[in-house]
Amino acid sequence: MARMERNLMLQLVSMFLMGVILGTLAKDELFATTHMEMFVDELPDMPKIRGFDVVNGVPVSKSLKIGMFHKKWKFHRDLPLTPVFAYGTSERTATVPGPTIEALQGIDTYVTWQNHLPSQHILSWDPTIPTAIPSTKKGIPTVVHLHGGIDEPESDGNAASWFTAGFEERGPTWTRKRYHYYNFQQPGNLWYHDHAMGLTRVNLLAGLIGAYIIRHPLVEAPLGLPNGDEFDRPLVIFDRAFRSNGSIYINSTGNNPSIHPQWRPEYFGDAIIVNGKAWPNMIVRRRKYRFRIINASNARFFRFYFTNDLEFFHVASDSAYHEQPVKLRELLLAPSEIADVVVDFSKSNSDWVILANNAPYPYPFGDPVNEANGKVMKFIVKKYREVDTGRIPKKLIKYPSPDVFGSLVTRYISMYEYTSAINEPTHMYINGKPYEAPVTEKPKVGTTEVWNVINLTGDNHPLHIHLGLFAVLDQTGLVNLDEFKACMLNTNDAIKCQISKYASGKKMGVLAHEKGWKNVYKMMPGYVTKIFVRFSYIHSNTSYRFDATTEPGYVYHCHILDHEDNVMMRPLKLVH
Repeated sequence: MARMERNLMLQLVSMFLMGVILGTLAKDELFATTHMEMFVDELPDMPKIRGFDVVNGVPVSKSLKIGMFHKKWKFHRDLPLTPVFAYGTSERTATVPGPTIEALQGIDTYVTWQNHLPSQHILSWDPTIPTAIPSTKKGIPTVVHLHGGIDEPESDGNAASWFTAGFEERGPTWTRKRYHYYNFQQPGNLWYHDHAMGLTRVNLLAGLIGAYIIRHPLVEAPLGLPNGDEFDRPLVIFDRAFRSNGSIYINSTGNNPSIHPQWRPEYFGDAIIVNGKAWPNMIVRRRKYRFRIINASNARFFRFYFTNDLEFFHVASDSAYHEQPVKLRELLLAPSEIADVVVDFSKSNSDWVILANNAPYPYPFGDPVNEANGKVMKFIVKKYREVDTGRIPKKLIKYPSPDVFGSLVTRYISMYEYTSAINEPTHMYINGKPYEAPVTEKPKVGTTEVWNVINLTGDNHPLHIHLGLFAVLDQTGLVNLDEFKACMLNTNDAIKCQISKYASGKKMGVLAHEKGWKNVYKMMPGYVTKIFVRFSYIHSNTSYRFDATTEPGYVYHCHILDHEDNVMMRPLKLVH
């Protein structure tokens, strides 16, 4: 009976959605990127919120209230105002991306995330994929995940822990209003974003993203890296398409409209946004700058490079420092990956330089970039060199290396894509199971495991594991892929399908700047990626400051948001 009621509800919602679609088709005219002049808006610096107080010179924990608001945002000089969802302490101060939260290592931050959003979404969404839908059909479900945070399950932002405005309706795993971020992990870069079931892609497209930094002055200050608000800047980068009226464009019809009226496997926009402005400019001095680059796109990979061959000095990846800097000419970032880099503009041989992109989309076998999405932002370099107190140290922070032989558990994690009769993707699964299937991954707190991630699809999937940090060991090509894939689709058992026989192709080494601890990694199509996953802190021998075994547990998933929503995501339950 419950299934019949749910099917009826989905039919009603689908009928409503189709009415919305028909009503909006006339408004789907895209605003051509050629109508927006590049590099005319100055790069914004997002507002900063301290996640701690100082009392008598001593830092102490702090409680914040951060809301989600419906407002209008100016993405470009030549574009009309855009309706968005934005994080902030008030509607007036809310921004896209949201304020940068700056926390101190070891000092707790508490955040009450408040939903002030309207009853109906500003973007089209699809109820035929597993989706958070309030019983009243009113209100926009949201829940915040601190990406890269090592925190209790109740504060992790489980996809079913959603809530609507005023907490009027709550998801089945909702736990509490106030989230507790311990900030006890290693210093590094994180970001926060919405994580509601089936709505993650549209809630992020609407603007619900923001940077979060954990600082540890005693450890970081001796490194001498560029610091201060002027020389240490987060760059939150994503792509969008816009309609002529300035609103965010998302397709109204799916690639399999008879199955999913709206869902498509990837979202791409030609306008490249940095800190809330399309193709901004930044005036820089001839000295070193530190940029914490977050790829906040739904599906777009970026391969960044400078048009005058300036170099990146890569000092940290995701939420952890390297042992030593790595010098790069180009830098590939998947959705949700973070690159912490230093750029020395005193080495520029010109008075301006463009940060550009040449990653095909979808990555790696998609279309080449065009004039619009091949440009990111422009740096205007001042003429005269000046005294530079920032430096690039030879050594950064050394964490214990992975001990593969100390691992007691080996798992096989398989990624599948399913297609329709017209050979269009219909959904994606991990291990051939829907999200609601019983938990199969139950690591013990404090242990380490080896995961062999088998990518049986044609896409590169950035895998994100909540709570767990991991190091990539190697990637091995699969031979006779079709034969192996047929067996896996039939049995979903890598051992029975003789994975050792098929995982005997080309070996791909791990790039130097990706050998450290990460929370996202690019799983190459047709390869087995071996990762060493640690379910404990990497900087300390102490156990978690919280009980990681409580409900609602954690998840791991592909961070292409359209894949995650439909439903390349599985639960992860820690045990004692």
